[in-house]
Amino acid sequence: MASSERSALLTYRLCGGSAEEERGRERGRAAAAPRKLPTFLGVVVPTLLSMFSVVLFLRLGFVVGHAGLYQALAMFAVAYFIIGMTVLSVCAIATNGALDAGGAYYMISRALGPEFGGSIGIMFFLANVCGSALYVLGLVEAVVDSFGIPPGQEAGTGVHVLPQSYWFELLYGTVLLALCLLVCLVGASIYAKATFLIFLIVAAVLGTILVSFFATRPLKVPIRLPDSNGTETDNGSFTGFSLSTLRDNLGGKYDVDYTTGQMMSFSSVFAVMFNGCTGIMAGSNMSGDLKRPSYSIPRGTISAVLFTYLVYNLLAFLMCATCNRTLLQKDYGFLRDISIFPPLVTVGIYAATLSAAMSNLIGASRILYALARDDLFGQALALAKKTSASGNPVMAVILSWLVVQLVLFSGKLNTIASVVTIFFLLVYATVNLACLALEWASAPNFRPTFRYFTWHTCLLGIAGCCVMMFLISPVSASASLGFLLLLLLALHYLSPSSTWGYISQALIFHQVRKYLLMLDVRKDHVKFWRPQMLLMVQNPRGSARLIDFVNDLKKSGLYVLGHVELQDLDMLPSDPLQPQQDSWLSLVDKLNVKAFVSLTLAPSVRHGVRQLLFTSGLGGMRPNTLVLGFYDDEAPQDGLARHPAFTSAREEVPLGFPPLRAAATPKLLSAREYVGIVADALKMLRNVLLARQLESLDKAWELRRAASPPPTIHVWPVNLLRPDSARYADTCSLFLLQMACVLNMARAWRRARLRLFLCVEAGTMPHAQEEKLRQLLKDLRIQAQIQLVPWDAITRLHWQTCQGPSGGPAEEEEEEEGVVNFPTNTTQVSDEYVRAANKLVLEQSPAPAVRFLYLPRPPADTSLYPLYLHQLELLTRGLGPTVLVHGVSAVTSTQL
Repeated sequence: MASSERSALLTYRLCGGSAEEERGRERGRAAAAPRKLPTFLGVVVPTLLSMFSVVLFLRLGFVVGHAGLYQALAMFAVAYFIIGMTVLSVCAIATNGALDAGGAYYMISRALGPEFGGSIGIMFFLANVCGSALYVLGLVEAVVDSFGIPPGQEAGTGVHVLPQSYWFELLYGTVLLALCLLVCLVGASIYAKATFLIFLIVAAVLGTILVSFFATRPLKVPIRLPDSNGTETDNGSFTGFSLSTLRDNLGGKYDVDYTTGQMMSFSSVFAVMFNGCTGIMAGSNMSGDLKRPSYSIPRGTISAVLFTYLVYNLLAFLMCATCNRTLLQKDYGFLRDISIFPPLVTVGIYAATLSAAMSNLIGASRILYALARDDLFGQALALAKKTSASGNPVMAVILSWLVVQLVLFSGKLNTIASVVTIFFLLVYATVNLACLALEWASAPNFRPTFRYFTWHTCLLGIAGCCVMMFLISPVSASASLGFLLLLLLALHYLSPSSTWGYISQALIFHQVRKYLLMLDVRKDHVKFWRPQMLLMVQNPRGSARLIDFVNDLKKSGLYVLGHVELQDLDMLPSDPLQPQQDSWLSLVDKLNVKAFVSLTLAPSVRHGVRQLLFTSGLGGMRPNTLVLGFYDDEAPQDGLARHPAFTSAREEVPLGFPPLRAAATPKLLSAREYVGIVADALKMLRNVLLARQLESLDKAWELRRAASPPPTIHVWPVNLLRPDSARYADTCSLFLLQMACVLNMARAWRRARLRLFLCVEAGTMPHAQEEKLRQLLKDLRIQAQIQLVPWDAITRLHWQTCQGPSGGPAEEEEEEEGVVNFPTNTTQVSDEYVRAANKLVLEQSPAPAVRFLYLPRPPADTSLYPLYLHQLELLTRGLGPTVLVHGVSAVTSTQL
């Protein structure tokens, strides 16, 4: 026992993982693969190269040229504000426990649960795929710019030998993507070494560019642009540092993009620029290959983000101060033209874009592998689980490569820039949402070592992402959210349950606790009364239909399934109820009832029911109505095995409930104890319902049969065992009416009709009584048909029994005393009278789906309990599904 307790702690992960999740040979091999990458190689370098790629070398001039310095700096501020808030959330989640492969997907899925994690994982996979395609297209653009045949010429000269067309550029992109595929297939270690080499090249190129702004003399740069008549030549100017040039470039001047022919705007330029900020997840995507993910991700990511922000702002200022707007807008590769060593800049552009393409490709493959490993999409991603001997997910890499290849058909970088940006913004918003949910849930185990975040930063990050998504493209943002919602719903209903822990459960607990404290029982009002049921179940196998019936009767109130186990905890090594809890909860799920489960140990059933009546519920949500099955000699039937929820399943009923007792087996409680439970409940001011033969109620047949008239619910609001005090407006009768009305209001019972029986005697003005009752129903807004039932013959039997053979005055005094003293009345009610009352109820046709009868209060003399139960048995014998009702609380209101 100690070892089991210890193993649970040893395998626990604060992010929600467990040792049980490490299943399968593929997962085992991946888990056994060594983690080698340090902070600099595993986080800083991939993040810098992802951010210093297309935007830095090929689109920063485009951003500054169209937006101007002021708006460009504003774009950087907005973009880095969004990613800054997201980085804080990523660092908080990453330092809250052990991380595994999958990066942002792993964080979100373990924080928000499989539905959010799986859907955002797919969106993040698509974002990385489109990002990889974007960088490949940027590389193709750079290659064609350097080696392509100029527009308007049929043959190339010198190094300009590559033909330019849509299909040729697609071919170049395919070849370059194949090169990325080869590097990623080798594995993360080779990728890290390759990216480090590329990082050195990019660092050298960046230094060269910064020096070039100061060292290059003013020059004219010829620009050849494609035109409908062939080519158009324009001249851009590198002026060196000039106040006039800076002044001209301060404001925005949006023009047509020469690669797509579309008019640019703030949102479209921001969409292109933001792709230079989407590399913040490059390090977290490598979390499965890092030595210490919780240490490396915060330090590496924050360092890279701060460095890139400074570089972008510095370069934007230098460009605005040295280059005229024509050069910035019309020549995306102008950095090569103004460099002191142009070949090095060309190599740097190729290296940076190639590295970013590989980073996104390997990131997409790791996300796809993590999704497949978690089995959220079943067999659809089974192929992506395949790994090499070293643990590299080769099939996930190949599948990601195929999807990137499809995206390459879009043709132009600026075409997919907005889509990539929206995907990443959506992922960043969800990362912030995950951190916000963890913070708001106030879970004790959310203790990140990175503390520089609050729920305010998370909320600002979410708001910033959502606003920019819709500013960039309302249509694409709406389509992405719609697709995310579809994935969310599909995973909610189709994915298997997980052991990660659901943040929704923590949030629900937090809110429910708060609202339960606000639910003040002193403010209860009869207008808002609702039944709150405690149904005692000895064995669910014999009570399936009763459980379903009470679920219809609860009217959105509390519903508790109670069970008493007759054992003594002092004589047991451990609590025997804990292993049973899962079976009961599975039963609730299978029967699709909205119920809680409350189990208890007690020396007797009566003591157990008392415990549950005292302790079930919390605050203002406590059971006010006790429901019991009827105590009779009928052998229980296994209704669970015949229930549609179980008969439709192929497997056997997997619940661990014992078989039903045989007819000859003695019961666990006596008749005296059973009536004592009813008396205890009434003393505790709980309403009581006794349900007889509810297992014979076939609700589906009763309510869906095409017979006319529709099924009925018979209501007898008179105490048939007390004909000398028959009233229709006492508390118990009104409660009985209310329960019948509540059942009729349930969705499954709306087709049924209430029929109310008014027992009348000759000479008592029955029509006046009927009108009075009709007015009462009208005041209570209860629609029911009233049927008069003469019962003179029945009451005559009762009075004959009470008067005896002599009928003298002494007997009359006893009779009057008996009206007040219920024990005397119990002895005066004969079996003959009860059988006659039973026959009266039975003769009312057509036969109803269910009957509601008045339940008399048990006698004060406990020696009369068996006689009381005998009379109830005679009264309800052969009536079919019947509910005996006794109410002690006012539940009806005629007020607004």
